[in-house]
Amino acid sequence: MFLTNKRLPRRTVLKGLGATVALPLLEAMVPAGRAAAAASTQKLRLVAMEMVHGCAGSTAFGLKKNLWSPADVGGAFDLEPTSLAALEPYRSWLTIVSNTDVHNAEAFTPPEIGGDHFRSAAVFLTQSHPHQTQGSDIHAGTSLDQIFAKKIGDETPIPSMQLCIENIDQAGGCFYGYSCAYTDSISWASPTEPLPMVRDPRAVFDQLFGVGATAAARAERRRKDRSILDWVSESVGDLKARLGAADRARLGAYLDDVREIERRIQKVEAFNASGEARELPAAPIGVPDSYEEHVKLMFDLQALAFASDLTRVFAFKMSRDVSNRVFPETGVTTGFHIASHHNDRDDRILEFAKINQYHVSLLPYFLEKLRNTPDGDSNLLERSLLLYGSPMGNPNVHNHKRCPLLLMGHAGGALPGNRHVKAADGTPMANVMLTALQKLGVEIDSFGDSTAALELGI
Repeated sequence: MFLTNKRLPRRTVLKGLGATVALPLLEAMVPAGRAAAAASTQKLRLVAMEMVHGCAGSTAFGLKKNLWSPADVGGAFDLEPTSLAALEPYRSWLTIVSNTDVHNAEAFTPPEIGGDHFRSAAVFLTQSHPHQTQGSDIHAGTSLDQIFAKKIGDETPIPSMQLCIENIDQAGGCFYGYSCAYTDSISWASPTEPLPMVRDPRAVFDQLFGVGATAAARAERRRKDRSILDWVSESVGDLKARLGAADRARLGAYLDDVREIERRIQKVEAFNASGEARELPAAPIGVPDSYEEHVKLMFDLQALAFASDLTRVFAFKMSRDVSNRVFPETGVTTGFHIASHHNDRDDRILEFAKINQYHVSLLPYFLEKLRNTPDGDSNLLERSLLLYGSPMGNPNVHNHKRCPLLLMGHAGGALPGNRHVKAADGTPMANVMLTALQKLGVEIDSFGDSTAALELGI
């Protein structure tokens, strides 16, 4: 561990045998002077989250009942009737954008008809139409997250990370003539390079903290059932002796978070290795059977990575097209994909809305985590842009009109929040993503099939 006598470098780490723990931003790392402090801490973060199968609010009945977006535009909207009601405490960080279309997810030629589920994921963050193939000549576009990563990724040890919840191991050809590469990732480094997504929280934890040089070394450490913090305890003691009271408290809270997340992962692994029956027997050992527990672990890992500035860019695929996972917390016993094909029946649309509402209800956990994590003189939620949406509209007919989309966070002051913006009919979702990139400081004039940036305030 390298330390100076005057100030800690931002890249100071705690080192131990086979482990490296990055640190959160501490007062001891910030140069003297208010201007220098502001310059050193104003770093923007991006999380781009995809939820599959569209939403109940994109149906004629759902639009009438405001099952997704609220009735009023501007800042005086009512979230109560919508699937977004859980976001009410965070409305000052919330920008709802309704009535945008994802034209490039539609079928362009007769052979593409019916393949909406198997090209949609590749379209979401690229807003580009995928080349229909089951071979190696895949082609889509460069995704929003990777455009931002190319701008700022060299400032962090890890340029970007790609996470998912459902299985992503369908190598080769999927259905309707599409390569599984299109369904397995939402993040594309170039039009021909989809990036692999990580499903196992243990694998994410080990990547963040450099635990073990090899898979065998990592497995051996886990067998010894020791915390990563045990390996760096000497470094922790040395560092604390050089810090002021506020920094010691900040460091202690951060290390407590690291240990708590590690403990939860260990608990999942212990259960999954116990021989007890699993709901997801084919999933990696570190993957919880509980959807909610899995999502929250991934949220915690993202917040930890942001706090330690290991990366500032995440793509997070929160489900998989045609997944028939059941979410018992909703009271709906129908599988996700089956529920999305509601046959335009009002009662079934309302059941599907309960699944939409449940998925959105998990977001406040992440928002609160970011809001409670200091970032210099502010917090991570203020300096982040979180995007959540789907490239599908009404799943019953596989259309891509009036698709659900949210932006959360203030992006360092670029987004005012407390806004519902209803786009004009036919507006591409790519217009919103172009605006998002510009708010993040990317100099770009077009994205996907955008026609112009969409005004979101400020």
